[in-house]
Amino acid sequence: MLRKTLLLLSIFACSQLTFAQQKPLTTNTGAPVGNNQSSKTAGESGPVLLEDVHLIEKLATFDRERIPERVVHARGVGAHGEFVSYGDYSQYTKASLFKEKGKKTPVFVRISTVVHEQGSPETLRDPRGFAVKFYTDQGNYDLVGNNLPVFFIRDAIKFPDMVHAFKPSPIYNRQDPNRVFDFFANVPEATNMFTYLYQDLGTPANVRQLDGFGVHAFKWVNAKGEVTYVKYKWTSQQGVKNFTAEEAAQMQAKNHSHATQDLYEQIEKGNYPSWELSVQMLKPEDLDKFDFNPLDPTKIWPEEVAPSMAIGKMTLNRVPDNFFETVEQAAFAPATLVPGIEPSEDKLLQGRVFSYMDTQRYRLGGNFQRIAVNAPLVDVNNFNQNGTMSNRAAKSDVNYQPSATQSTFVDDNQYNYSTRKISEETMQRVISKQNNFKQAGDLYRSLSKVEKEHLISNLAGDLGQVKNKEVVNKMVSYFYQADADYGNRLIKALKLNKADITTLASAK
Repeated sequence: MLRKTLLLLSIFACSQLTFAQQKPLTTNTGAPVGNNQSSKTAGESGPVLLEDVHLIEKLATFDRERIPERVVHARGVGAHGEFVSYGDYSQYTKASLFKEKGKKTPVFVRISTVVHEQGSPETLRDPRGFAVKFYTDQGNYDLVGNNLPVFFIRDAIKFPDMVHAFKPSPIYNRQDPNRVFDFFANVPEATNMFTYLYQDLGTPANVRQLDGFGVHAFKWVNAKGEVTYVKYKWTSQQGVKNFTAEEAAQMQAKNHSHATQDLYEQIEKGNYPSWELSVQMLKPEDLDKFDFNPLDPTKIWPEEVAPSMAIGKMTLNRVPDNFFETVEQAAFAPATLVPGIEPSEDKLLQGRVFSYMDTQRYRLGGNFQRIAVNAPLVDVNNFNQNGTMSNRAAKSDVNYQPSATQSTFVDDNQYNYSTRKISEETMQRVISKQNNFKQAGDLYRSLSKVEKEHLISNLAGDLGQVKNKEVVNKMVSYFYQADADYGNRLIKALKLNKADITTLASAK
């Protein structure tokens, strides 16, 4: 009864609004619409007329509501926030967002599953993309990473094949462990990543209680041109919370958008989630001092090699006004850089520098950086022009540089790229220090008894679906090489012949 009374009062209140208080419905060009309920026809029973421009525009706009889905990271949630620097780090980088204690920089963050399609459950086992767009006073900077510190592959040339293996079968249109492990049985460098992914870390309880990592090494460059290699980590100030496989299945049955709901509800309650940003540092002359390649994204930098230094804190404090215009149109790319931050020579990162920007141009158009969520807060001064949805409002007849007749935008060599001497032959080969299994073994041995049990159970659950036993044996041989107990427990869980595994392991 109370609900019905409130509804009637609401309807009455709305009916009392004067026309002056209401806003007229318009077409996309701003013309007022006379009737949004009935199409224009030739007589009461006649055909609909093509001249009903409001009808045509409404249907044509509706037909184009969907843009191409992201190839990866299609399912995500995002929010606005702010980053505050803990200090002045200009001795390491020219990047202005890190040059002053207390300096505030607006951010937009998108956290996503990697493999699964838009609308898929947020409970599925998958890395979580952790992408941060800083709107700095030197232009935008995108720090695009994951919630796990390493990745599956170390060379971008494998990326399309890896994603194809993870995605649904082109015949049966469903994801299939047979396809996944058929690929990865030939990619031993993924052993470390699988050891992270098949823990409960692969099924985060929400997006507030997970950490983020830049995964790759990047270069910080100071005003003198001196280079420091860095790795980034975002540490959740809410702690880390994960689902077991059983808890994830239970949540999936209840709410396939639980993480989105949780983030937005917490922000609207004023429980603003925050993450502390830290960096690890290595000098260029130290890169060859270890038994692994520090530019290999399948490896972490141990704390004893490169201690972490906290440099700032990020807080998410505002829900987007429109999900599509922000979360879905937000375009992140490792090529979105500011002076003082550059890509390292990591081969996977080098490919992503091209690929991510390229996919955004395909998905959103050549002017995607002009969309509000992607637009910098500083002036854009260049002679790029035209293309779909151009809104640059250029007025000068001079659209080139240099010009002898008019003053144009000028270069500033204080923002030159860093330099590096190169005297190498060109080649196509894997890195010399692969060391594919050591860190995976270290990680396994660091786990608690329960964490090991969950890891073995989760891995065996997917490997047990693989029909090709040669593929299974090869995968288990990788885990055996990481740690004998790790491999033996998988051998037992999958009822394999240990001699087959040890033969494969000793052949490597």
